[in-house]
Amino acid sequence: MKSRLFSRTVIGMTAALLGFAASVKAGPPLICHPIDIGQAKSLPLVDWNQKEKGEYDVTNLTRDTLAILTPGTPVLVRMETLRRATLFARQDPQVAKELLTRLHLRAVDSDAAGRPDALAWFDFGYLAETYKQWMGKDEPNPARALDGYNYVKKAIRLRASDPEMEFAAALITLEGPASDHQAHLQKALAGSGSDPLLARNLASRFNGQMLSAL
Repeated sequence: MKSRLFSRTVIGMTAALLGFAASVKAGPPLICHPIDIGQAKSLPLVDWNQKEKGEYDVTNLTRDTLAILTPGTPVLVRMETLRRATLFARQDPQVAKELLTRLHLRAVDSDAAGRPDALAWFDFGYLAETYKQWMGKDEPNPARALDGYNYVKKAIRLRASDPEMEFAAALITLEGPASDHQAHLQKALAGSGSDPLLARNLASRFNGQMLSAL
């Protein structure tokens, strides 16, 4: 009975959400609003408004981030980890470049070895997009000329089917193209019936539309 009710809720959410091209919440979508990861391990929490150095030693950022982004780490946890990493990386341009470079090399090496790693390409593309949303025009930004969205799409193709990656792509395309945003959102919603944490994130991020559906 509960599963039927949940399925009907997801269907209702789909109908309402696909009529909108943007989240009801303001601010850079990859930065301002944390991803709900439950009790999973990530980098230390940091206020997205914080630009000055805090207690965390950012020289450890690349090491700590890579330690979390293992093959078994869920995509939602990767998204939140890369969001926090971006907030820390803005404090030190050299660290920002080092982290992006390491993630790029990891992805390229997987292709060179004949075993393209979808998660590695996702991490690189998603970090590039978070950098572009958070680092200002006059700040050093190693991702300025990169199209991280294309790398996320490559990861989705390699993965064949991953609703959490589709959710990430939907957030990246909130400001367009509208057709791409709607397609990613539809696929994320379709897969959320078996992924309660993803369903919670969709409901939180698109709260107004969800209430309309209910």
